[in-house]
Amino acid sequence: GLAKSLTEAKRQLKQCTRCFTVTDKDPCGLCMDVKRDSSMICVVAEPKDLMALEKTREFHGTFHVLGGLISPLDGIGPDDIRIRELLLRLGEGTIKEIVVATNPSATGEATALYLAKLIKPLGVKVTRLACGLPMGADLEYADEVTLSKALQGRREL
Repeated sequence: GLAKSLTEAKRQLKQCTRCFTVTDKDPCGLCMDVKRDSSMICVVAEPKDLMALEKTREFHGTFHVLGGLISPLDGIGPDDIRIRELLLRLGEGTIKEIVVATNPSATGEATALYLAKLIKPLGVKVTRLACGLPMGADLEYADEVTLSKALQGRREL
């Protein structure tokens, strides 16, 4: 029964041809939602990242799933992820902001910087998710990089 259910799920699921998330409809429900702000695209590495952001109910724009991150050590370059497809969406001329929501890791930062260098000259605003201390953290246990990012990303109260 379990094997049959898994086979059926695999048969029904596909990638959205617009944002590249996993879906049973193409385009997916998020891309078809007319209430979403189509002038903003949140760029994530994987569909699970999209789902995590969507759970917050704070982002009301559209999404783009890269399908990985730039990682030269692993042989993954810009041509191996869906940057070309993102640029095609930017070519439509309606996008005002790209929110880069990659992990705060070496590969996430490399991908974010690469995207910013590529997109900023097109006149599109590029923003990055804030990094720093998680809620409930103790300063004395935070590492220097986390504290540094928290200081850089501070905001007025």
